[in-house]
Amino acid sequence: MHLNEFASTAEPLDMTVTAEFESLCTSAADLGIAHSSNISYVSRNIVARHHRFHFSEWGSPDAPTVLLLHGGNQSCHSWDLVSLALADRYHVLALDQRGHGDSEWARDADYSSGAMAADAAAFCQALGVTDPIVMGHSMGGMNTMRLTLVHPDLARAIVLVDIGPEISEVGTQVIRTFVTENREFQDLDDFVAAVQKYDPYRSREHIERTVKYNLLQRVDGTYISKVDHGPRLAHGAEHRRAGDRFTLEDAERITQPVLLVRGADSWVLTADAAERFADALPHGQLVTVPDCSHNVHGQNTPGFLAAVEPFLESFTP
Repeated sequence: MHLNEFASTAEPLDMTVTAEFESLCTSAADLGIAHSSNISYVSRNIVARHHRFHFSEWGSPDAPTVLLLHGGNQSCHSWDLVSLALADRYHVLALDQRGHGDSEWARDADYSSGAMAADAAAFCQALGVTDPIVMGHSMGGMNTMRLTLVHPDLARAIVLVDIGPEISEVGTQVIRTFVTENREFQDLDDFVAAVQKYDPYRSREHIERTVKYNLLQRVDGTYISKVDHGPRLAHGAEHRRAGDRFTLEDAERITQPVLLVRGADSWVLTADAAERFADALPHGQLVTVPDCSHNVHGQNTPGFLAAVEPFLESFTP
């Protein structure tokens, strides 16, 4: 059973009339995030590359497009507060990547950056999107880098959130351990408590409002992670990681302006690694957001918006 609302057909679902949107606006008010009271926000489905993808669409299609790619074991809803704040000026497309959120799980279990980058390119083509600003966090950032190398003319500019060619093995192991230990729950309060321990930057109230986007309820009543963790994936994990590797030499081939956003307390992207990455990019700049770790845009959304909005504005009329 799904715990959240999303379009069940090819027809868009207006999310602004739902309790979920009201809850989101409450979170925005709690955090002091300003937003327009008159915006478009719909849930949609689309088929591309033989997969059904779910995505959230915000703002007017006539506005400059920002494509958002979420991190691993997350969904398009990890960007909701950011999307809400940008929707009065931008056409925001937040994609549930394959095997995540409310998109279809991959039949071939291919969750490589190459496959997800190809999905993003096909998604843009299917919607007639040209010249977007692409913003990716963690896994979504790796997919953004791959997308840029394979389709160098697709994006006008790039925002990469707490990711780079050199990432901490200790930090990524923290994430893998949390994901492995938190795939099934009998009680939602247990899940909330686990997230609180893992992510002390967000309030319990905010975590409780977003729980529905991370879990499904199985027919036996068990709550399970809304990500494809099937046993068929295990044998291909190392092959996938090897194919996803991105180097500082690769960074030199990215010609677009790039804003690299790092969480000040990040355990994934160290300060030194971030500086080396920014220096390797032909047109890169680094900004560090305080009072957050790896999930910068979720843990300190006001700080994240203050960091990225000037960059976005520099590429839009």
